[in-house]
Amino acid sequence: MPLKINRDDQTSINLTPMIDIVFLLIIFFMVSTRFGKLQNERDIQIQVPTVNNATALTTAPRKRVINVFKDGQITLDQKAVSLEELESQLVAARQQYSKLGVVIRGDAETYHQRVAEVMTTCSKARISDLNISVREVQFR
Repeated sequence: MPLKINRDDQTSINLTPMIDIVFLLIIFFMVSTRFGKLQNERDIQIQVPTVNNATALTTAPRKRVINVFKDGQITLDQKAVSLEELESQLVAARQQYSKLGVVIRGDAETYHQRVAEVMTTCSKARISDLNISVREVQFR
């Protein structure tokens, strides 16, 4: 009995997934080129200048430090101030830089009322970046 060497079944490659991928790529490129044409800078016919090292023109000011001492004395950047002076100086500083930040450092033995008054003063000056300084204690 002779053995059959040739197979009757021909192997075939399924091209359906590859055609799907090609169509998806074509659609993607067609849509992305359409969005590229909608950018406003391409509609304006001007030549913008180029620079080597682009940095901010001015640096952001450092956060202002308010200390509340044990006896109730308040300092703004190491200068003694009253609550009214504190508010006026913070309002003036905020007019120069709208995102002004403040760090309140209250003595551990001071009354919480005095720190709350300072926080209220900062709120009146419309300062939203407000931090309270604390010291971390490590337990053993």
